[in-house]
Amino acid sequence: MMRAQVIDGKAIAANIRADVTAQVAELADKGWAPRLVSISVGDTAAAELYVRNQQRSAEKVGIAFEARSYPGDISMEQLTGVLAGLNADPRVHGIIIQRPLPAHIPVKALQKAVHPLKDVEGMHPSSIGNIVYNDLALGPCTAVAAVEILKTLPLKLEGLDVTVIGHSEIVGKPIAFLLMGLGCTVTVCHHMTRSVAVHSRAADAVFVAVGKPGLVTGDMIKPGAALIDIGINRVDDKTVGDADFASCAEVAGWITPVPGGVGPVTVATLMQNAALAAKMQMDHYSASFSATT
Repeated sequence: MMRAQVIDGKAIAANIRADVTAQVAELADKGWAPRLVSISVGDTAAAELYVRNQQRSAEKVGIAFEARSYPGDISMEQLTGVLAGLNADPRVHGIIIQRPLPAHIPVKALQKAVHPLKDVEGMHPSSIGNIVYNDLALGPCTAVAAVEILKTLPLKLEGLDVTVIGHSEIVGKPIAFLLMGLGCTVTVCHHMTRSVAVHSRAADAVFVAVGKPGLVTGDMIKPGAALIDIGINRVDDKTVGDADFASCAEVAGWITPVPGGVGPVTVATLMQNAALAAKMQMDHYSASFSATT
């Protein structure tokens, strides 16, 4: 019998979009209607679903969305030139780099080439680094979305014991810093952790983002704990997370489904970042103009 309350990521995303829609309308009234540009390179089939979801979500909140595709043999120099042009274009407020990329295009180098004010994915090193100082402007979308889900639950975050399974630079580590900024006590597990279950069973909330289906099972969860599953895996033509949903749902107090959990909130967070980026650029240019007059 299922014990856990299934967290409705689509409902949380709808609430975020409603707020973003109001922000976008206000920006448009001031002449700063947000505009996103998506960059895909090479075989775009793997990214097409993400692009469609992003475009659909952008249209819902009134954000202009342009999808650009470039040939797989484009050079790094050419691509950074494209990004330099977008960085300099005041009509573009956010840049999204779709993955996967061809082997000769290092994703980290591209992320560094996006201006921090237009880094709506929150992937630029400065965006990641700001989290250490509890500056949440343009944070990495998946990490921010996962933490936002936890904040909707009736749990006191100050002092909450949380285990994060996975320590990637764009998900696990930012989640840990975001949670510490909220007053949580955080344990981060990774591939060298001797016994992940020892830590996860002691936690009031568990985040998992590893990319291994079924990694977290019900016997690894403290009864009544929150389980935020960030994994996305394809198994037998089905999309599943990193947790074994059936066994975990018998033990956890709250659990995110895959799909329908963190994913929709991540896309909504991207739109939230787009509106924030437009506002930051508006403020930046207004300050620059004032300084010269």
